[in-house]
Parts: sequence; C-alpha cells; structure tokens
Amino acid sequence: MIVEAKKDKNDSVMEEGNVYVPHVMRIEKVIQETQNIKTFHFNFKDETQKAQFGFKSGQFAEYSVFGIGEATFCISSSPTRMDHLEFSVMKVGKVTQAIHELQEGDEIGFRGPYGNWFPLDLIQGKNLVFVGGGIGLAPLRSLIWNVLDNRNIYKDIVILYGARSPADLSFKYDLEAWEKDDRVNMYTTVDRGDDSWTGRVGLIPPVLEEISPSPENTVAITCGPPIMIKFTLQSLEKLGFTNDQIITTLEMRMKCGIGKCGRCNIGNIYVCKDGPVFTCDQIRNFLSDEF
Repeated sequence: MIVEAKKDKNDSVMEEGNVYVPHVMRIEKVIQETQNIKTFHFNFKDETQKAQFGFKSGQFAEYSVFGIGEATFCISSSPTRMDHLEFSVMKVGKVTQAIHELQEGDEIGFRGPYGNWFPLDLIQGKNLVFVGGGIGLAPLRSLIWNVLDNRNIYKDIVILYGARSPADLSFKYDLEAWEKDDRVNMYTTVDRGDDSWTGRVGLIPPVLEEISPSPENTVAITCGPPIMIKFTLQSLEKLGFTNDQIITTLEMRMKCGIGKCGRCNIGNIYVCKDGPVFTCDQIRNFLSDEF
C-alpha cells in the first residue's frame, strides 16, 4: 500500500495564484481542550471561496496571525462536514501563543490545503485500528468522522486514545460520542490517573497489545508524540501487522508547506510534499534516526 496524493479538480482554490498569499478566515468558535490546547472553528469570509474549497482527511494548512507569523497544523475536521473547518493548537511558542489569544469573530490567515491524505480507497472494506496520543488525535479525528459518516463501507473500527493524565485528554466530546456509538470499539487510557479517574490507566503500546486487534484485513492508523509512535509501531509489529498495514501522519518541522524551505526534509523526503501521511514501509529507513 502506497500513500500517494493525486490531485483532482476539487483539491482547492488555494492552488491557484500566489500560494504564499493567505485567505482571510473568521474564527467562529474556540474550545479550550486542555490547559495548553485549543480547537478553533473557522470559516471563509468570502462565500464563493467557501463554496469552492475542498480538502481530504490528513491534509494540513498554514495559519497566520497577521503581524506575528504563521504555523502549520492539520485540518482536524472532516471533509464530510463542511459547514465549517477546524484546527487544534498546542501553545508552545510565539505564533501559537498569538493564536491562543484569538477570540470568536477575530480573523486569521489560511493557505492550503497541502500535503497528501489518508488513502480512503485503500482502506475501504477493511477493519480499522486508530491509535492516537495527545493532540495527535487531531488528524485522526478528521479521518474517523469521515469513516463514520460512510460507515457501511468499512469493517470493524477500534479507536485507542491516550494522554498523560485525565486533564490532558483532548476532544472529550468526541470521545464521549464514540464511546456511545455501538459501531465503534472505543478505548481511552491515561498514563497517570487522579482521584476522579475511574478509567483505564496504562501507556498506549501495552494497552494496544492487551486489546490485541487482529491484523487480518486490518489497517492501523496512528499519530501522536514521536516516542508514542515509535513504541506503537513496535507493538503493532508484535501483533503481526506488516509495514504496509500501518499508516502514520507526521507534522515534523513543517514551515513553508510546499517544499521550498527544506526545514522538514528527512533524508530524501520532504514531509510537507511527500507526506505528511506515510505507511510504515515508506518511513522505516529513517525511523531509528528521527524517533
């Protein structure tokens, strides 16, 4: 299985004209996910651009706070739900601090979508195992909602999500929805519980091995901190998954989004142009160096 982006007429209005010029969007809603993570619902100011825009689960974009700078994040909402777009941001620096200060009604720059996407055509008819850690659930939730909105063309679905503590769990509204959905086998875990936590406690890789999903006719899709991905891949291999049955998405060091700045290259791969979605087969040669 090769994850390869093939452009079509619906890819985006953004690919026309100057790719460095952002489009102006309006923030419609701000959700405080954790102490340092927020999710933003946003939309085009221009209704024509909104009507023409398209993207695929797994793609990312550049978001700019005018006068401050821009940063890269995936589009975390599903293309099956286009009434608005969403992205999630962890506050770690100057630009993300500025984004966190945005309020409903504020404007933000947006250019994209960029990169490849999850291969929907190749995972149809298969069992799916989603493994997300922390804010790494953001790109997965775009695909999860995409799959659930077309539930009849997929087999069994397992979602395993973990965070360091109950307070670090993001997208709690999604977790609650998936836990109530009898079409989904949902598992949530934390590294460390607290007095109020009655759920599962344990790191994601051993919990995954405990759940022990069968690799037969199954694709595993994972995203999270590099150390989580490293050990999750090892657990999947223990369970019998082959490299071409494992997909991950990387958002490492991306800056320009179009392969010009060279900031995200790993060996001969540019994460922004060749990814961010890869099979384990495609990235196994640099896993030991970068993870």
